[in-house]
Amino acid sequence: MSGTVVLVVLFAALMHASWNAVVKSEGDKFLNTVVVVTSAGLIAAVCLPFLPAPARESWPFLAASGVAQVIYLALVAAAYRSGDMSQAYPIMRGTAPLIVAIASGPLIGEVLSLQKWAGIALICSGVLALALESRRRAGANRAATMFALINALVIASYTLIDGLGVRQSGAPAAYTMWVFVLNAVPLLLWTLVMRRGELWPHFLKRTRLATIGGVGTLGSYGLALWAMTMAPVAAVAALRETSILFAVAISAFILKESVGPKRLAAVALIAAGAAVMRLA
Repeated sequence: MSGTVVLVVLFAALMHASWNAVVKSEGDKFLNTVVVVTSAGLIAAVCLPFLPAPARESWPFLAASGVAQVIYLALVAAAYRSGDMSQAYPIMRGTAPLIVAIASGPLIGEVLSLQKWAGIALICSGVLALALESRRRAGANRAATMFALINALVIASYTLIDGLGVRQSGAPAAYTMWVFVLNAVPLLLWTLVMRRGELWPHFLKRTRLATIGGVGTLGSYGLALWAMTMAPVAAVAALRETSILFAVAISAFILKESVGPKRLAAVALIAAGAAVMRLA
């Protein structure tokens, strides 16, 4: 993988960790997420008229991605209702790249080198080690684990769908914008029905969150999709999970949360995996 692609994906991972830290730091986490996703959708909608339309061949992938994203959000909500985010999130994010790596060969014909497999294994091991440590602290919760594992399949699905779709589009930026528009609309409508009257006041109080989060999530996934046009989907998907490395650093130095030796060891695995991917 070229140094430029690695740096772009690492920057995307940093953006992803940063907007997640903003969401975590303020008020109602669900409404924060809705504000961020809606803001990203609005930014994307404004940009679309100035971009070339994605090729027709990519439209079925956009439709499938939109459906998968709705299922993903529903399962995220179910996982977080059942258990702690610190347990469910690393399971979802750590398992999905491994599924992508296993499926990318037979499904999209991408055969990974042993070195790339080693990097993916290190990154996934580090992420899952964080999940096990969080599970030990919070106590086992089978329902949260089940929802997280099912959602890992969904994350792997939309990663492969978008990896193929963006290649068919001929216009990575426009494809990304459509992904966020199609993601924002159902989530916004569902929130307006289920939590009527709460969203607009929440949005007015958190315009900074909306701006930082919207730009962060749009830029993060957009850069990752661009990288998938330049490198294997599985390699990009795994390297993007180094966002957890940045998240741990942010939680320790900015949010002043405690980070124990086991978490530091897991972070070391992720960092080693990223280094291997850079050399692959």
